[in-house]
Amino acid sequence: MMQGKQFVVVEGVIGAGKTALAEFLGRAWNARLLLEDLGRNPYLEEFYRDRPRYAFQTQITFLLARYQDQQDLLQRDIFSPRIVSDYLFQKDRIFANVNLNDKELRLYDALFPLLERDVPTPDVVVYLQASTPRLLRRIETRGRSFERDMSREYISALNEAYNYFFFHYDAAPVLVVDSNNLDLESRPEQGQDLLERIEQHTGGTFYYRPLGTGDL
Repeated sequence: MMQGKQFVVVEGVIGAGKTALAEFLGRAWNARLLLEDLGRNPYLEEFYRDRPRYAFQTQITFLLARYQDQQDLLQRDIFSPRIVSDYLFQKDRIFANVNLNDKELRLYDALFPLLERDVPTPDVVVYLQASTPRLLRRIETRGRSFERDMSREYISALNEAYNYFFFHYDAAPVLVVDSNNLDLESRPEQGQDLLERIEQHTGGTFYYRPLGTGDL
């Protein structure tokens, strides 16, 4: 069992497979799930149509919603002590840096630390890393209406920003998973091996490829 690791976060760019893995872990561990509800942000569709105009409203709405989610984590269910989340609170800053202009970012940077200090730190972060073409194919396949206007340039910029962020992130142990060929549905052995790797990961950053996709 995963002794001492009660709060596990799954992260990755849009289309990386965060929610699918978080749900898989939740079932395997009988854990409480914290899944981000993108639909509750009323600015999201407008943002993807006109990023400069709606970036700040979208960003602040996400920031406050994520903060409220994190506060709810502190009220832990005693019958489900483990928590699995499909986002890291600090990743909010990635989107802010990509989407906000200088004036907006200064205001954001004044607010973010005030909220961050009340947010719990995960015991381990599983970062799903994928190529931009693979992310775009997954986004197209799932066909969410508010994602139709995403450009390749935007996803590529996010991908670079995520890689940079997690290359420098050291607040918790990070397991970087090559998710280009991760298939939890048809390759159950991949899921079982990944579970074991998460349980074994105790510190620093470790790079991992799923079974059958190359050397570990």
